[in-house]
Amino acid sequence: FSRISFSCLFPASWHFSLSPVGLPRLPCLSLRQFLFLVLLVGTLCVLYLLLVLGKGKHSWLHRDKQFHRYLARVTDVEATDTGNPNLNYGIVVDCGSSGSRVFVYCWPRHNGNPHDLLDIRQMRDQNRKPVVMKIKPGISELATAPEKASDYIYPLLSFAAQHIPKSKHQETPLYILCTAGMRVLPESQQEALLEDLRTDIPVHFNFLFSDSHVEVISGKQEGVYAWIGINFVLGRFDHIEDEEEALVEVQVPGSDHQEALVRKRTAGVLDMGGVSTQIAYEVPQTVSFASSQQEEVAKNLLAEFNLGCDAHRTEHVYRVYVSTFLGFGGNAARQRYEESIVSKTLMENRLLGRHVGESSETPFLDPCLPLDLEDKIEHGGQSLFLRGTGDFDRCQLVLQPFMNKTNETQTSLNGVYQPPIDYQNSQFYGFSEFYYCTEDVLRMGGDYNATKYSRAAKSYCTTKWKTLRERFDRGLYASHADLHRLKYQCFKSAWMYAVFHLGFSFPTEYRNMKTALLVYDKEVQWTLGAILYRTRFLPLRDIQQEILKGAHSHWRGSFTFVINHYLFLACFLVVLLSILLYLLRLRRIHRRMLRNGLSSSSSSSTLWLEEGRGASAIPVTL
Repeated sequence: FSRISFSCLFPASWHFSLSPVGLPRLPCLSLRQFLFLVLLVGTLCVLYLLLVLGKGKHSWLHRDKQFHRYLARVTDVEATDTGNPNLNYGIVVDCGSSGSRVFVYCWPRHNGNPHDLLDIRQMRDQNRKPVVMKIKPGISELATAPEKASDYIYPLLSFAAQHIPKSKHQETPLYILCTAGMRVLPESQQEALLEDLRTDIPVHFNFLFSDSHVEVISGKQEGVYAWIGINFVLGRFDHIEDEEEALVEVQVPGSDHQEALVRKRTAGVLDMGGVSTQIAYEVPQTVSFASSQQEEVAKNLLAEFNLGCDAHRTEHVYRVYVSTFLGFGGNAARQRYEESIVSKTLMENRLLGRHVGESSETPFLDPCLPLDLEDKIEHGGQSLFLRGTGDFDRCQLVLQPFMNKTNETQTSLNGVYQPPIDYQNSQFYGFSEFYYCTEDVLRMGGDYNATKYSRAAKSYCTTKWKTLRERFDRGLYASHADLHRLKYQCFKSAWMYAVFHLGFSFPTEYRNMKTALLVYDKEVQWTLGAILYRTRFLPLRDIQQEILKGAHSHWRGSFTFVINHYLFLACFLVVLLSILLYLLRLRRIHRRMLRNGLSSSSSSSTLWLEEGRGASAIPVTL
């Protein structure tokens, strides 16, 4: 048999020979057909790899995005690099009822993609602590001396100015937003305080500040900002395809004839404080109303806004329902309950000639206190002695009238309008009292299960007060749980259960509510949502700069990873094509040499194996 010798035009050590003995007979293809097949197979392989690696939850695009999310959460606790010239800053002052706090935020340059929001984070000092400062009392205490408002706020702004590079002051927006404490003041007193701030602050500080940057915000605005902040931290405004994330179909407000969008499902927020309870969630579908009166009420409870920087894009348009219920917080509810039982019991005593609750020997039996707990309450100068019976079911029954529910459809607490909730495709986070009731004593914080929760609450209520005190003294409860928590845990457990299932009408089978104190180990303030919303148009400046810089700068940021892969593949195809063209060129040279009748010695170093040669050794050079 003949031997085939391959010479690759490389060093001699690279030369080798193959004997065709035992090799299968290959179909006879011309060189041009062979090269075409190689190119076709290579192209198909590359396309296959692109399709497989670029799709699905295991794709490199998806993994890269997940890595950046993880990295963002990790680096979010690092000290802010104030030497970075591409870092921007913003200040929000929360003027609350009991005090005022200043929050400093920072964010890098926008990546130029109009689909993405600013990556706003809380600034951290050299000790990695959030740049926050609080002062007391609230600014509303200066209602009778409005000329002192700027002096009151001065320490907060000085604190912020010390942490922000001076070269950045002029472009750092400052927002002073007042909440509950200022809302209760007459409008004339509100305006006097705000006017002093508008006049004096620009004199002492060089921040980006205008008259519209200081105002008294409504409870609805505060609720929307809290909803924005929590969903931003959860990553629900990032609309990249992700098979692990739940999706929802959204009918964009104001576009009845437009096809519905499919995007990430946002999380609803439940927050029960000491005085009030608030609920906020997205309403993805256009709602209908039972009456024109209900529609008018709904307008004050539904907020429609665009978080994106481009008003013509609808991917970040949201319709959010927000409602706040004063008197439905845990402490306020207990106070309303005690006032009710005092007045009702004393009236029955007068009418029936009884003496219930007038002494510790004849106490009023309260089902909402732990078993055998003795207490004394006062209302309107009158006292009532109580003894707990620890009856969780009975406690829920006596609390039902305090929900003030009506027979109208689509209503919640106090008969207030509430849009329908898709319980099969929704998620809620419960904060403050929702978390304390489940975690402090019952140690059930996290995923909420109504059956397990009610069982644990019943067990706690029926436990004797003496035993509960012993457990407390042994440190078996959460470190921040105190005697007040132990004393009213039974009542608050029943109240939270009633508000969630009876007031807001969540079914007891609902399994998609999480009680939490922090989100990703951070306390999320409504001020984060406020600055995210109020700076939403700032990316337009960066986007315009990116366009002017041209395509090269457009490759930066989040697109770098993708573009580099495409560049690599393009280079690979160009190199492959160049090699094939080079081989074709060598073939043409070889044929020309044969036609010119070169000597046999020259033929022995031919580059290609010609079909039909029967020489004992046929060298082939590649």
